[in-house]
Amino acid sequence: MMIDSSHTSPTANRSPSRRVLVLGATGTIGRATVRALLRRNVEVVCFVRRRACIISASTAGDSEKILEGATLRLGDVTNPASLERDGFCDERFDILISCLASRTGVPRDAWAIDHNAHMNALAIAKRAGVRQMILLSAICVQKPLLAFQQAKLAFEKVLIESGMTYSIVRPTAFFKSLSGQIDRVMKGKPFLLFGDGTSTACKPISDDDLGQFLVDCVDDTSKHNRILPIGGPGEAITPKQQGERLFALLGREPRFRHVPFFFMDSVARALTAIGSFVPPLADKAELARIGCYYAKESMLVLDPETGRYDAAATPSFGTETLFDFYERVINGEACVERGDHSVF
Repeated sequence: MMIDSSHTSPTANRSPSRRVLVLGATGTIGRATVRALLRRNVEVVCFVRRRACIISASTAGDSEKILEGATLRLGDVTNPASLERDGFCDERFDILISCLASRTGVPRDAWAIDHNAHMNALAIAKRAGVRQMILLSAICVQKPLLAFQQAKLAFEKVLIESGMTYSIVRPTAFFKSLSGQIDRVMKGKPFLLFGDGTSTACKPISDDDLGQFLVDCVDDTSKHNRILPIGGPGEAITPKQQGERLFALLGREPRFRHVPFFFMDSVARALTAIGSFVPPLADKAELARIGCYYAKESMLVLDPETGRYDAAATPSFGTETLFDFYERVINGEACVERGDHSVF
């Protein structure tokens, strides 16, 4: 790991063909994207929060290998002065890749990160000579009922109209988002399902496969100036199928506990009502709405004409399946790094 305090690049002697600035590099997808970039002989500079760098190093268990081969610059992505001074450093970059996302999805964080930070980064990037931006978004913005979805869409629109070459990547579900119940099932507890567990489906994609797809957008002109939904390999799977396979991998009979949709709806409505009088509960209400959304909506391409999700229209990419990941976690070969708004 290299932390740049002098703003000189330790990779300059490699004569890389291009310089790439990465935002959100300490998340699991950001780290995978950086690894994919480094395999392409480009100079990679990562602008990260000091706290994010420390947390990621602790989570991965080896601080010396976090983003090894890239230059790390520390600062505050929500502060445009810091982003320009500590990140871009009045230097020229060719490409900006952002895997940046709000940690919780509550309105304050969503608009600060998913929208405002990206707006500032885009403006500074133009001054730094950046001609291409690759943005990690989310497939759920197709049906924007939540604050973070609306914030992402608002910036997507600005990026599209900016005149810069862009690729907006909208992945389906992440492995970490669908792995929160491995531990509870291994402890003998039932797998939780909303409704009967068959009303939604997704094509989850691994961090490494998604990182590779993001980097492929650099040179693949068929991915330029496009919105790109993307899922992992194989057929779409339902929550019930996820649970069944998890029990099979553990050699156990499936055990499910069903949570009625109205229960989550009731909790969300109650928190929303109380939150209007007790501001500290407003964020909890939004988190409850996020949970309801993911319980009810499929993470697949949405057909705008029929209003239905279409697994066949959802592109697949990569080699690792969710069940491959489950097996690696069970065998102790991988761990689950969960986000702040995991449902379980």
